[in-house]
Amino acid sequence: MVPLLKNRLPFRLGTSSYVIPDDIIPNVRFLADQMDDIEIVLFESTGFSNIPSEETARTLKELAAQHDLTYTVHLPIDIHTGHAESAERRRVVDVCRRIIMRMEPLDPFAYVLHLAGDHRGDPPSNDMPRWQALHRDSVRTITQEVASQKLCIENLDYPFERVSDLVGELGLSVCTDIGHLLMCAEDVHRHLDRYLARTRVVHLHGIENGVDHRSVHHLDRSLRDALLQRLADADGERVVTLEIFNVEDFRGSIRCIAEGWGAIRRDL
Repeated sequence: MVPLLKNRLPFRLGTSSYVIPDDIIPNVRFLADQMDDIEIVLFESTGFSNIPSEETARTLKELAAQHDLTYTVHLPIDIHTGHAESAERRRVVDVCRRIIMRMEPLDPFAYVLHLAGDHRGDPPSNDMPRWQALHRDSVRTITQEVASQKLCIENLDYPFERVSDLVGELGLSVCTDIGHLLMCAEDVHRHLDRYLARTRVVHLHGIENGVDHRSVHHLDRSLRDALLQRLADADGERVVTLEIFNVEDFRGSIRCIAEGWGAIRRDL
């Protein structure tokens, strides 16, 4: 049996909108009585888009009201707000703005955005001043549609310091992805020391055989418990998203969180 954690933790516990092999609405119905928040994971590629229709958005709003849900919206990962070509930047900024206008009636807790590199790894571009300036201009335009603190920049495969000045300058928030930090062999607690106060969303998932977005069970137990303690003690409201994509990993992650939270409560 999977423990029920809804409304029982000092943060809003969420997971992705693709836990069962179905569309967004069936996933939200499946998760609504188990989660405080659901991350609406969006895609916008050639030949495929899952941006919610107006009817879908209305249904999501109704489900949120019925089940005491909030949503975080993960803006498409297959777009590049710092693209060298101005026409492509205008296109992706327009995509983000259209999504935000569609989703804002749901009052999402946060929007998560990747500032993609020109290539993988560090540095993310061979021309960092240009890359940073183009992302800055695009993000500034996107924030015309949403409060800047609701837009969360996620750490990727380069040090977050590459974009931290942009985040501070534009008054943005942070999405701290623990799995990404571990995949890049970064110090998780050092990152949290710097950015937890500004972190509005945490992505939590384990790594199995070099593959991330697996059950939290695969996180080192001492790290997992330390993270829960830090999140429990931290000031401010935030969402912790179990960013996994199948039922088995979802249920295993819930059991791990319940076990860790139970240990914290016994120590109080």
